[in-house]
Amino acid sequence: MFLVFIGPPGAGKGTQAQRLIDYLEIPHLSTGDMLREAVKQGTELGKKAGPIMAASQLVGDDLMIGIVRERLAEADCTKGCLLDGFPRTIAQAKALDKLFAHMNRSLTAALELRVPEAELIRRLLGRFQEMAKPRADDRPEAVPKRLETYRNETRPVLDFYRLTDRLAAIDGVGSQDEVFDRILRAIDQQTSQK
Repeated sequence: MFLVFIGPPGAGKGTQAQRLIDYLEIPHLSTGDMLREAVKQGTELGKKAGPIMAASQLVGDDLMIGIVRERLAEADCTKGCLLDGFPRTIAQAKALDKLFAHMNRSLTAALELRVPEAELIRRLLGRFQEMAKPRADDRPEAVPKRLETYRNETRPVLDFYRLTDRLAAIDGVGSQDEVFDRILRAIDQQTSQK
């Protein structure tokens, strides 16, 4: 089962992604985690991505497609994975479709976690206050920029998946269990349509 997880910062993707990968027993491909690790280790990718991430901007398509291509080729992704943080642009979504076609795979569903903006801001500011060592993109002054970047660059990806009947919109407000149950129902609905 190959899934894409889409949602704005603070929507709860990290929490729900962990529950989903445990439940489905598939790897979690978080491009944010992969990029942060590359920056931490000072790899060539990390050196290119670090300044972009520090400015709360999205890393370019070519760089992201390359990291995802390499990861999808690993043995643990043969039967499925949950892509979190990719694709964020139409170019990335089209490239992912091409990668899957080349590997004789197909996307099961794109899951959109929806949360009202006022709730996102409340969650993000609360998370910042709780963190002992917050990341630069979790600082309060970065929140508006992150949400604007999501709206402007990532939201069109939702239309791409909606037009190909692969988008499942999920209400991300409620308890963790309620949201998780909605996610599972959405996946069931998407797989039954295929």
